[in-house]
Amino acid sequence: MKHSFIDKYSDIDSPIHRLDPRTKLVLGLALILTLVEMPQRAWPALGIALGLLLVVALLSRVPIPYLLSRSAAVIPFAFLVTFFRVIPQGKEGLVAGAVIGAKAWLSALALVLLSATTPFPLLLKGMEKLKMPQVLVLILSFMYRYIFVLLDEAMRMERAWASRGAGRNWWASFKAMAGVAGVLFIRSYERAERVYQAMLARGFEGEVRTLNPLRFSTADLAFGLASALSLGVLWIIAAFWR
Repeated sequence: MKHSFIDKYSDIDSPIHRLDPRTKLVLGLALILTLVEMPQRAWPALGIALGLLLVVALLSRVPIPYLLSRSAAVIPFAFLVTFFRVIPQGKEGLVAGAVIGAKAWLSALALVLLSATTPFPLLLKGMEKLKMPQVLVLILSFMYRYIFVLLDEAMRMERAWASRGAGRNWWASFKAMAGVAGVLFIRSYERAERVYQAMLARGFEGEVRTLNPLRFSTADLAFGLASALSLGVLWIIAAFWR
């Protein structure tokens, strides 16, 4: 089966897709750090950040509904933070919680846009070139490669379970699901051992390899300068509202 929920629109040809992944990684991290450092009263800066993300989204040609639906996953968690701040602080807590929720949603939107415009192997290669911990890059690489295999395995087991008349009794279903989880864990462990032995046999040395080498271009420089200028404006606005 084919799964593409991580980088579903990464194969689109657009100016944002053609940028070097290191450029997008650095600018995405810089935007998130800028959002984190913004004071609570800097609502105009949050609006400008949203406008910048929407401009990038339009240039990337990734569907806006897709970006909004994926980034909305953080809203329930932001709501919980807001709820617990409102109880002891009243109106001030409501404002602070709303700001935290807006920052969390904008940060999630930036990450979704990053993953939607960059194939995951190139994203990992960019992380490696930026000297991120090799263990972290390898874990993400294996997760991306084998999470789809585990999903297929789980779906086949679910179909086999349903075809045998499961689900009629909740207690029996609960016990069966516990058994399914155990079998899936054992199969995953055995598969990991086989994959490890195969990697050793092929001389794997811990480096993420891609067919296309990463190169900075004039477009990367222009986009980086424009983004740096925009982030500078956000910092000025945030400083003014402190």
